[in-house]
Amino acid sequence: MERIEHEEGRFYVAKDGKDLAEITYKRNEIAGELVIEHTRVSEELRGQGTGEKLVQTVVEKARKENLKIVPECSYAAHQFKKHPEYHDVLSGDGSQPN
Repeated sequence: MERIEHEEGRFYVAKDGKDLAEITYKRNEIAGELVIEHTRVSEELRGQGTGEKLVQTVVEKARKENLKIVPECSYAAHQFKKHPEYHDVLSGDGSQPN
């Protein structure tokens, strides 16, 4: 898999100057949360676990910074259902995936 890069508000994978995958988030300082807004993976990287790795990267960031995550993006919400080990950073404000 390509290397995951970071800039404020997103993690992404780029190759030859083109974004191939990204996960975007916004920071809610008051609530101490990262809100995952969107995940996108290009056809070129689909089926290689790139989206899952992007979600995992946000989870690691939340753990390191002692933040919670609100997975607004349906893909991220699915990953939280699939990975109970992420629940330590899942926000308890009622935005948990069903």
